[in-house]
Amino acid sequence: MNNMSELKSLETKIDSIIQICKRLTEENKHLISERTALLEKNSLAKTHIEDMIKRLKIMEEDQ
Repeated sequence: MNNMSELKSLETKIDSIIQICKRLTEENKHLISERTALLEKNSLAKTHIEDMIKRLKIMEEDQ
């Protein structure tokens, strides 16, 4: 009887670990997606800043 109780406890723990793994996998997918979006925004911002610097240099040369 004790073995059955231990087996059931182990099964419950394994089920819990499986659920945690599934949740972490989904969270990881979300974070990867969010990271990709932030990298794209960062790249766009960098391009805008580089363009502004170029325009400022041109304006400085014209003076």
